[in-house]
Amino acid sequence: MDTALRNTLRLTITSCRRLLEEDYLLQLEGRYGIRSDGSIEPLSSLQHLDVAGKAERLSIEASLQHEKLQEKELPHAITRFVRESAFTALNRLAALKLMEHPSRGLIAETIGQKELSKGFRQFVMISPEALRNKPDGGYRLYLELLFDDLGLALGALFNRSLPQSILFPTPTCLSQVLDLLNQPELVPVWGDDETIGWIYQYFTPPELRDQVRKESAAPRNSNELSFRNQFYTPRYVVEFLTDNTLGRIWYEMRQGNTQLAEKCQYLIQRETGERELKDPRELRILDPACGSGHFLLYAFDLLETIYQEAYDDQALKPILEKDYPDTASFQRAVPGLILENNLHGIDIDLRATQIASLALWLRAQRCFADHKIPRRQRPKALTPQIVCAEPMPGEYDLLGEFLRDLKPAILGNLVREVWEHMKGADEIGSLLKIEQELRDAIRKARQAWLSMPEGVQLSLFGDRPAALQLKMDLSEIREESFWDGVEQDVLRALENYARTALEADTTVQRVVTRQLFSHDAIQGFAFVDLLQRPFDVVLMNPPFGTSSLNSKEYIIRSYPRTKNDLYAAFVERGLELLQKDGMLGAITNRTGFFLKSFQQWREDILLKESNVTALVDLGYGVLDTAMVETAAYILQKGGLNS
Repeated sequence: MDTALRNTLRLTITSCRRLLEEDYLLQLEGRYGIRSDGSIEPLSSLQHLDVAGKAERLSIEASLQHEKLQEKELPHAITRFVRESAFTALNRLAALKLMEHPSRGLIAETIGQKELSKGFRQFVMISPEALRNKPDGGYRLYLELLFDDLGLALGALFNRSLPQSILFPTPTCLSQVLDLLNQPELVPVWGDDETIGWIYQYFTPPELRDQVRKESAAPRNSNELSFRNQFYTPRYVVEFLTDNTLGRIWYEMRQGNTQLAEKCQYLIQRETGERELKDPRELRILDPACGSGHFLLYAFDLLETIYQEAYDDQALKPILEKDYPDTASFQRAVPGLILENNLHGIDIDLRATQIASLALWLRAQRCFADHKIPRRQRPKALTPQIVCAEPMPGEYDLLGEFLRDLKPAILGNLVREVWEHMKGADEIGSLLKIEQELRDAIRKARQAWLSMPEGVQLSLFGDRPAALQLKMDLSEIREESFWDGVEQDVLRALENYARTALEADTTVQRVVTRQLFSHDAIQGFAFVDLLQRPFDVVLMNPPFGTSSLNSKEYIIRSYPRTKNDLYAAFVERGLELLQKDGMLGAITNRTGFFLKSFQQWREDILLKESNVTALVDLGYGVLDTAMVETAAYILQKGGLNS
């Protein structure tokens, strides 16, 4: 995509955002009595609302109160609610535009000609009576039914159960947005797999980035931290880093006997090291600040080749044939195996997880098409392992309900400990050492169990809110073997509560509160669960500069050697998350390689804890509009002290 086309797309996305946000603010005030300044009309005064409208208003109120737990002030919570609702709507429409493109043909034409699109005309022919009294002819109903159908495979983007889906563009706004997306000048972008990533970057206008930088040197919240660091990673950088990490690992496993030697144009081919051959399903790749998923998309390309070669490998074929006895069944399974086993992403921005999940899902569909696998034979649900680093929800009373009946009580204490440590996840993201925090809490509890007389009750968390304060009865634990599996017990407890938080409640607001609580808890659990096993490859274009104001204390305490810049801390963290001999590829500011303030980073992280296997000084102009000199480099875990 050339510069002129990207500029056209940028102007289009900026205009779409403005139209949607203005439309949604008008709907909040005119229909639901909620103003941008935080004032809310009593529900009793909104005589125009029917029963469904009143339920929607209560749902939005519950959502705003939930947002307020993070945003602190109601006007900020309203702004965040509108922003997320608008971005989700735009993502869904852009996704339909990508899916209906002739190169994919995943759905019938739906928005290319608006109400005259082939898909909608067919829908009208099937259900004319159901649409007769619809003011827009049923077009909104058609789109929402399509969203629900796609939600079975892409819940991260198309799930309409949360209040952010209550607002829908008015007919005038929807028509204007679709006119913008359907501009003839943009026809080429909808066949490009990278388009959805550019939409993510362009949704935040540059003037907003400039404004917040003037107002504060450091990001003041998770939203500012995410959009201040949204810079597209060029394809050649993605390929260089992935070729020399994932590509290099497979190259060594196969002793150079791989198609990747030709396919990976940036692979530095040198004498291979000794590396044990792995079942490809066991290769784990992580992007700890994944954005729209560019690294993971290219890694998918390499993994296709890796799986094909593994099935023909004399050592691996018998293992794979146990589950996939013939080539056809194996090829049908490969896209799902890649998404479910190999590719993992973390981001602090829920919008990024929507985009990355969609991008990987579309890439999997292309893999099916390349192998001529009919749609009816493709799995209905593919699950990209993309996680939003969100804090566990703050409704302590709901957590307390669950913990009161959890036995033994020590599990409740450990769940609370995870809950508390997750408070800053939306700003700390992958730098949050939650798997270490959990293991440390288990170690302390085990020591207490070993040293305390039987029957004594111990409270480790006296400073917690009253709803969280439970004591643990050490006498409940009879066998020391309990501690061997307690980590998994805690994870199962977290997952169980996240998925069963929707116990029967009668009031709309209480039901919605539980829905939102469960949604955040599921995200929080997924984040903790993702970090339980080490990775073979970590790829990243991490945030640069200072940490956010709220996370500064944690970064200083947890990363004393690399606290001076986020990218240095991300490199340290990335190496921690790797297994021995794992590979890390990063593009960052180049200052770490020569400034005195990074001396400890160079001496400890780059030289003692890893080996630098490749380094490219890229200079200015690499990361789109970011005025920073960059370097791309490859590290292998296990340096001088290994």
